[in-house]
Amino acid sequence: MPVVEISLLRLQRLVGGVTKKQISDSLPFLGLDIESQNGDLVRIEYSPNRPDYSTDFGIALGLQGLLGTKTGALRLCVRKSTRYSISAKSGVSGIRPFVSGIVAKNGRIDEKTIQQLIAMQEDLHFGMGRKRTKSSIGIHDLDKISFPLIYTTTNRDHKFTPLHHTNEMSISEILSETDVGQDYGPLLGQSSQVPIILDDNASTVSLPPIINAAVTTVTTKTKNLFVEVTGINKKDTQDMLAVVATILQSAGFALESVRIHGAKNSSPRLDTRNIAVSSMLINQTLGLNLGVSKIISSLRRARLDASSRGQKIVCTIPAYRLDIFGSMDIVEEVALGYGIWNISPELSPSQTMGEANPVSQKLRSLDKVMTGLGFLEALNSSLTSKRILYEMTRRDPKNHISVLDSKSQEHTVLRDSILAGLLENLSRNIHESYPQRLFETGTVFEADGMVHEQINFAGISAHKDANFTEIKSVLQSALKIGFGINITTKTGTSPIFERGHCASIRLDDALIGTIGKIDSEIIANYKIRVPVVGFEMSLSESLLGLNGF
Repeated sequence: MPVVEISLLRLQRLVGGVTKKQISDSLPFLGLDIESQNGDLVRIEYSPNRPDYSTDFGIALGLQGLLGTKTGALRLCVRKSTRYSISAKSGVSGIRPFVSGIVAKNGRIDEKTIQQLIAMQEDLHFGMGRKRTKSSIGIHDLDKISFPLIYTTTNRDHKFTPLHHTNEMSISEILSETDVGQDYGPLLGQSSQVPIILDDNASTVSLPPIINAAVTTVTTKTKNLFVEVTGINKKDTQDMLAVVATILQSAGFALESVRIHGAKNSSPRLDTRNIAVSSMLINQTLGLNLGVSKIISSLRRARLDASSRGQKIVCTIPAYRLDIFGSMDIVEEVALGYGIWNISPELSPSQTMGEANPVSQKLRSLDKVMTGLGFLEALNSSLTSKRILYEMTRRDPKNHISVLDSKSQEHTVLRDSILAGLLENLSRNIHESYPQRLFETGTVFEADGMVHEQINFAGISAHKDANFTEIKSVLQSALKIGFGINITTKTGTSPIFERGHCASIRLDDALIGTIGKIDSEIIANYKIRVPVVGFEMSLSESLLGLNGF
């Protein structure tokens, strides 16, 4: 979890009209955990889905609502300007195609503000930007730049003086000799052309996503800022810009627009959005009986705007609130604004006595057996990628189940096999010693018009002497000890196993799984350096007696 260091005295001034104790007592109700405190300085851990909490300005924004000093949504006031523009050239389309920006004027910048902005920038790079892969920010001294700007490409011999340096360096030298270049240079690939932002005098402003030019360094003498965001996805760049713009306005800057045009780029729209939710859902979920006016006032204390429309509450979401997706998120904001401390816990009226789930008991016994046989239990997500599940294992993706509106760019399909995930686990641990033995019991999904769930059991063993006999004896022992049953194997084929070293797993002549030696090409796909054997079988119908579990 990311951590931000703030001064309680400074935060007290930003919130206004409250004591330090009120601030300390209220922080947990914003989802903020105090990691440590040293005098006036407090280290606060915040959730990555709230990037606006990466500075004391953003935290103050939330505290103002919770403590009642300011309520309602912070509306971004961006004055339309024709003075500032960025022209994106077609050359960037295949490298880092999108750019966005905003101007922030007449702010007061001291050392603490610079520290907060730098911390925000790095946290956004690491979280939202996925280590600058998806998007990255450059913050510059506006008065050192001549507009209009050009977002284009240049060769690696291009020279400029990078941030924190005093001498000119070529881009090749920056990428090979500086720490930031070595860390993020691979994002530019092997192309001879790299993205660059130039001003009207052909002076370098930024080499995204690597480093800014030294000439635009922000200091305590800076009064006006220019912020540029580049990325591989337009929405990601605009989302990151919305967070930065909100923080800068909260810090006292006046915002002005930057016109973006060319190569599929357009000027950013930092618009609000609306979500409608019924008061009945809110009250039923929270166990309360709040009137419409109380719900609206609670949402305003959560720094959102709301109004009533018939039986619905229409909530207005600012552009920087990237954590709010649907109705249940609004319910959570009502609880926050109402005051979680005002909600009294109640015992369930149910008189039913709890007991262990029989399926869980059977699986737990199997887990203990596998652990005793020297295997380590893995716990992989049911949501995975086509690359891991099908491409790297050469399995047919014909009946794959995709998830609509997945928030992840990669994890978009429900798994129909556990074995692929275990191979991915091995590939991420090639630097560890062998043998490596893993197993997992978990849910897989199949589709035949409807989506069905079942429990599968899979194991894998990787070391220089791994062989079919070893993994078969492990499986037979696990099922004999765990369930008291004997299985048989019969020669078979599977795209994931090596021909001639694969067998079907059978119980009373019914096919329940596959076992064998993983094909050498698949092992190479995962960059595993030793032979691998494994198995996967269904538990739902054959052993647990729960058809269609």
